[in-house]
Amino acid sequence: MALIKSISGIRGTIGGIPGEALTPVDIVKFASAYGTWLSRRGRGPLRVVTGRDARVSGEMVSALVNASLRSTGIDVVDVGLATTPTVEVAVTALGAGGGIIMTASHNPAQWNALKLLNEKGEFLSDADGREVLALAAAEDFDYVSYDRLGGETGDDTWTDKHIQAVTTMPLVDTEAIAGAGFRIAVDAVNSVGGIAIPALLRALGVKEVVELYCEPTGLFPHNPEPLPEHLADLSATVLESRADLGFVVDPDVDRLAIICEDG
Repeated sequence: MALIKSISGIRGTIGGIPGEALTPVDIVKFASAYGTWLSRRGRGPLRVVTGRDARVSGEMVSALVNASLRSTGIDVVDVGLATTPTVEVAVTALGAGGGIIMTASHNPAQWNALKLLNEKGEFLSDADGREVLALAAAEDFDYVSYDRLGGETGDDTWTDKHIQAVTTMPLVDTEAIAGAGFRIAVDAVNSVGGIAIPALLRALGVKEVVELYCEPTGLFPHNPEPLPEHLADLSATVLESRADLGFVVDPDVDRLAIICEDG
């Protein structure tokens, strides 16, 4: 069991004793502290974007986080299964007061985490993070009455919106990419990269995408940290399919490794 609290959020293994692992009690406390902190700041709209990777525990964690935020008067926009960069983009595009990404990044499947964002779609500053931690430690929460509860809206369109934003950037030449006739293999460790990366590559004009572990089941086929010792399957796929490149991402797609055509 493990529970690690830091200015960027809280992460730990699912199950066990409150305070010693990432239990429902800890999730509710930390999300409530974040919602209370946003409300007391009074700087912007009481709206938070939430999203998650495909971990098996993600749906449970998401339900607890969203309910806790609503109990502090926060309106929630849940973008569902989404990469970390996509949640960050949604925060700024929607003019939200902040965001929570539910992902333990490259850590194994038994882990999950809450990563906290400010209104700029950036991780909290040291000072802001410490304020949230202090509220959680003191259990100093502001829960609202029944007639002031926040609402919840689901919006699973943000992966497509993010892809469109990338493909229309001035530096991106989709015609040149299409003309190159690339074949690219992708290992998404059965998480949200399987939703985003193949779709992005096709939108960029890649001729053929060879998908490996791209079903977002949350059942990681190997250690999800994209280190050389974990890339054997993708290396073999690149060679077998005669791909020009191979891309492997971690569960929330904030880490990337690239395999050359020789595997």
